Amino acid sequence: MTDLKLDPARLEVIRNALIAGAEEMNLSIWRTARSTVVRETLDYSTALFDGKGQSVAQSTRIPIHLNSMSVCLDEIVANHLPLDDWQPGDVILTNDPYCGGQHLPDFVAFQPIFSGDRRVAISASIVHHVDVGGGAPGSYYAGAREVHQEGLRLPPVRLVEQGQINETVIRIIRQNSREPDKIAGDVYAQIACLKVGANAIERLIKRYNANAVVAAMDAVLDQSEAEMRAAIGELPDGEYSFQDFVDDDGQEAIGLEIDAHVTIKGETCVVDLSRSADQAPGPVNCTLNMAKSGVYCALLCAAGGRAMANSGAYRPIEVVARPGSIVSCLAPAPVANRMATGHRVVTTVLGAIAKASPSTIPAAYYGVSYVAALSAPDPVVEGERRVYFEVEVGGWGAHPEADGADGFSAGFHNLANSPIEMCETLFPITFTEYAFIPDSGGRGQFRGGLGLAREWRLDADWGVLSGNFERFRYPPYGLNGGEPGSLGRFQLTRNGEATVLPSKISGVDLQLGDVVRLDTSGGGGWGPPGERDPAKTDHDIKGGYISSSD
Repeated sequence: MTDLKLDPARLEVIRNALIAGAEEMNLSIWRTARSTVVRETLDYSTALFDGKGQSVAQSTRIPIHLNSMSVCLDEIVANHLPLDDWQPGDVILTNDPYCGGQHLPDFVAFQPIFSGDRRVAISASIVHHVDVGGGAPGSYYAGAREVHQEGLRLPPVRLVEQGQINETVIRIIRQNSREPDKIAGDVYAQIACLKVGANAIERLIKRYNANAVVAAMDAVLDQSEAEMRAAIGELPDGEYSFQDFVDDDGQEAIGLEIDAHVTIKGETCVVDLSRSADQAPGPVNCTLNMAKSGVYCALLCAAGGRAMANSGAYRPIEVVARPGSIVSCLAPAPVANRMATGHRVVTTVLGAIAKASPSTIPAAYYGVSYVAALSAPDPVVEGERRVYFEVEVGGWGAHPEADGADGFSAGFHNLANSPIEMCETLFPITFTEYAFIPDSGGRGQFRGGLGLAREWRLDADWGVLSGNFERFRYPPYGLNGGEPGSLGRFQLTRNGEATVLPSKISGVDLQLGDVVRLDTSGGGGWGPPGERDPAKTDHDIKGGYISSSD
């Protein structure tokens, strides 16, 4: 074919082919990665961009990654490596939060895709790597006071140059990791997936032509913009504010306020986060890129899936933040646990929008990535040690039509659990409990989802534990009279004596037989508890979700 007539049916075929290409990249990483954080937890994302650097199509992976890729690319292109200098076969990589990244474990990679001399598209991926050094196994060092303490920091660099992998960069990455073989394997999987995305674009070019593909991508972006503008336009004009809190930074800052001031005017939305707390000494800060990602996530959720998530959907949204704040931190502030604040940006913006549309927005979900990491001896290979890294979830907030989901990944991170059978095979631990926590969901006309208890025993002679959690002080809020969800809890039991640990801690020395337990938060309730259907209450009691109707 010589050209593409952008009739609706043909455009829909191209749009879905782009999504399919991003999903092929997704499957490529899943099938070839080495670490459990990628293979099992699925902490990675893939996307396709147009040749100008605008995200067009995403895989069904992680909103925090996907909504930040375009901002990251903008930073790289504007201040480090201009797009016009990218060559066929190049792969550009960074993990630096002050060069467009998020935190050091997340490697962001881009590969330009050409048709002749013309750059038509870019394939992109983000992978969370199991360990990039720093002061704690898993690179979540709760004691960090600056980003330099958090691990290996890579500015935008050509990891692959015109098809040739820069093995020196690979060696540097390996040398800085406690899991060199796994991180190297995951980096190679990340590189390979970019080629899968390139192949998908090249198939489309062969079937139609480069002009047709470019025109289709432009139209997809315009579609998303139109749908987001329509969704915003259905909200009543006005100014809506909401506040929520990050518990602490693990060091000296407590009750860190996140303040969202949302202005709806016609088909545009301005989200002003400037009243939020100053950046913290400890690693709960996030860059403006991260804050924007949280805002985009909240508004895409509020749009109810109408707008395809890409750069077009972001056009009607303006994010304002004060430099030096917890939502727009300045170097060299530590950022490893940036998700503590990122989740709170999501729940705060949704809380503000709930005032504009109370019949559509749910109560707060658990709102935290419960990140735990253990360094311990390899159970099979003598003299080796392994890093066990996992991310747990909690309960969803109830919404105006139904109860919240129990113990299920929600909101910003969209992760899978690490199966206990696999963990027990690979690491020196034995699980003693993995279950819902009764009464953890906030009461209401609709009940919040239940949190989870995840408990394991160390079977090795020694171990070093870290935890980076949230919602230990400020529970997920309820809406319209619903009650908040439960608080989280972290506990170590040794010789029958239990010790409650803080929400953010590193360097906890473990001994053989120690038992570690994490209780995650339930979601907030929606509506007055007195209006709950008695039949639902009876069902919950019989099912063990609640202990009584009181």
